[in-house]
Amino acid sequence: MERGNQFVGQSGAFLDAVERASRAAPMRRPVLVVGERGTGKELIAERLHRLSTRWDEPLVVMNCAALPETLIEAELFGHEAGAFTGATKARAGRFEEADKGTLFLDELGTLSTGAQERLLRAVEYGEVTRIGSSRPMRVDVRIVGATNEDLPAKAEQGEFRADLLDRLSFEVITLPPLRVREGDVEVLADYFGRRMAAELGWEGWPGFAPHVADQLERHDWPGNVRELRNVVERAIYRWDDWDQPIGHVVFDPFDSPWKPAGPGPRKDSPAPQSAATAAPAMPDFDLVADLRGAVDAHERAIVEHALGKHRWNQRQTAKALGLTYDQLRHCIKKHGLTDDD
Repeated sequence: MERGNQFVGQSGAFLDAVERASRAAPMRRPVLVVGERGTGKELIAERLHRLSTRWDEPLVVMNCAALPETLIEAELFGHEAGAFTGATKARAGRFEEADKGTLFLDELGTLSTGAQERLLRAVEYGEVTRIGSSRPMRVDVRIVGATNEDLPAKAEQGEFRADLLDRLSFEVITLPPLRVREGDVEVLADYFGRRMAAELGWEGWPGFAPHVADQLERHDWPGNVRELRNVVERAIYRWDDWDQPIGHVVFDPFDSPWKPAGPGPRKDSPAPQSAATAAPAMPDFDLVADLRGAVDAHERAIVEHALGKHRWNQRQTAKALGLTYDQLRHCIKKHGLTDDD
């Protein structure tokens, strides 16, 4: 998915969510968008606005989690001059800014109880009152809320107003995580790859090597589409041979041999052996008859084991083994290793 209301995907779960947004868009009713981080909740809000009769009016976005609780109500409803310390002049709130248009409230579940109560009145009666004023103002605003929390559960626990939840959930669109969108990883990776290659001025798009495509497909993508885009773009900008298929990806940009360590073991504790470099059992061999063959066999077993631990991420494997990238590549070629092993 990309900003500008471009949607990329072919899985049934993804297309169903997009279709539900398209059907709900012309309605004036509130919509609640639910999904994990990185699934594209703001893009669905854009689609709901652009396909509505309000498309030429403002789409105002507010991240409810980005502001301290003391400022949430002032941001939503505005304030008059002198309403509180620092309020030197009157200011319109997001509801006023979104009048005749759409107000997208992201991270809705983080709103305080007081803000929820005032939001309920605004949704119910179409009126808002600036802080420090007693004069309500009429507003015509379509609300789209978004959350990655279980709001019905929060309502049962008294952490979110059930009556507000009822009014905001005329339609609920739940976005599927990337790990269940069959076939979409390949499509999205190719889409992001082509865009990044063009941005870098490459003359063409070489695609991904088979083992990299397999790594992308097998990853569980906790950060969903946002994480996939970062992984793909990072792999391309680090790749030097633009005419060769991308042969290396890094899923964790924080992984480094110089990464700050956590609390170390006690002085009387034995040093733990790294799971990445722990060698498999020594293969059987005749020390006198074939020393060179035994060394090669053990080297092959160690390299193969480490590659498997790092899911064939060759740069991470090289670091774990204390080798340079070129030295590891030599070992892989020497022993004829492939990721199918």
